Amino acid sequence: MASKFRFGSNLYRCYSRLIAPSRLTKVNGGCHRYFSASASLKQNQAEAELVGHYPGHGRLEFTTNLDIIDPTLFKQIPVYQILDTNGNLIGDPSEVQLSEETLLKIYEKMLTLNQMDKILYESQRQGRISFYMTCYGEEATHFGTATALDFNDLVFAQYREAGVLMWRGFTLDNFMNQCYGNEYDEGKGRQMPVHYGSNRLNFVTISSPLGTQMPQASGAAYAMKMKGANNCVICYFGEGAASEGDAHAAFNFAATLDCPVIFFCRNNGYAISTPANEQYRGDGLVSRAPSYGMAALRVDGNDILAVHNATKKAREIAITKNRPVIVEAMTYRVGHHSTSDDSSAYRSAHELKYWKEVDSPINRLRAFLENKGLWNEEAETAAKKSIMKDIMAAFGRAEKAKKPPISDMFTDVYDEKPERLQKQYDELLEHIQKYPDQYPTGQFQS
Repeated sequence: MASKFRFGSNLYRCYSRLIAPSRLTKVNGGCHRYFSASASLKQNQAEAELVGHYPGHGRLEFTTNLDIIDPTLFKQIPVYQILDTNGNLIGDPSEVQLSEETLLKIYEKMLTLNQMDKILYESQRQGRISFYMTCYGEEATHFGTATALDFNDLVFAQYREAGVLMWRGFTLDNFMNQCYGNEYDEGKGRQMPVHYGSNRLNFVTISSPLGTQMPQASGAAYAMKMKGANNCVICYFGEGAASEGDAHAAFNFAATLDCPVIFFCRNNGYAISTPANEQYRGDGLVSRAPSYGMAALRVDGNDILAVHNATKKAREIAITKNRPVIVEAMTYRVGHHSTSDDSSAYRSAHELKYWKEVDSPINRLRAFLENKGLWNEEAETAAKKSIMKDIMAAFGRAEKAKKPPISDMFTDVYDEKPERLQKQYDELLEHIQKYPDQYPTGQFQS
């Protein structure tokens, strides 16, 4: 069974047969076999009776059979996996493309993200910050992709990819400052919590409306292609966002213009409270790719090794062939959608328990490291203690810092502030000075 999931030549051949658009067979065997540059005139005349040429598709074969395509007849696309849920290697050892040192670093980053999520989620519940979204259960999709990318690859994230930014160098202080919107926040306190962004780390600021980052990513990838840059764009989104109209525009744009972009879908089972089986039909997102003319693959999103290899392969296609690729990572959202959500209203405790304890990406990687003698309970305890100390120190610094100056509300829009904005600023200052007891100006930079 292990050979079935190999990502080497056998697996890639499998994916090529199933979902590489250039290998799809048309009805009744396809028309490719009918055409040859060396075909005789007589053969061409015979072909004319069998095929039609349409502006919207080119040459198509005719048939007298009234065949309705039944979607249930298509073979389900498999999930690429290297580690099973117990952390056992089921693929070829050569498919472990991350060093032991890197795997240990990834594991510690996973623990850091997990602990940071706990502290900031509780902070919102205590009224210290206004909003938060955790990444519980999806950590492997973050670090598996981040390790396969080049630093200069541009990232368009949704709102559950904090680990990608963490791997690129966004510090605990950076995360805390953004969630508090204080004077040290790179976004100058203008965005709501978890809507991170960093120009220096090639991470485009997250936008709240679902799907808007997708056509933007296609456009950015097209610009990269036109400039001849040897890099790609990666765009993260959930299966819920894939139901937005922007997803269609992004896929079609990227496919027709051959844009070097990786569309990475975190299929975590829920679009807020809507389960996937009530959201779409067919074999998930990956099955849509051939219809757009894109290559695609499906991967176990809780398997850090498989996610890394899948992203690495997708990047290779995007860079070398200037083609978009869809990667569908099958994972699970363990936490609530956000601090505005109570997931107990739409899923069972039994379901949650399985994904939290049995099929956890953190537990799976830990088991793999322990099997190799690289980790143990003593190391776990020491790491968590050190991580929590660092998190609380950054938390304390962020909470004590002042808010950005009020004047920042009116800057960074125009090169030179227009008269109307200056007027608004003056009126706001006048209002605050008139009612000083209503505004905590001491909490802001002067």
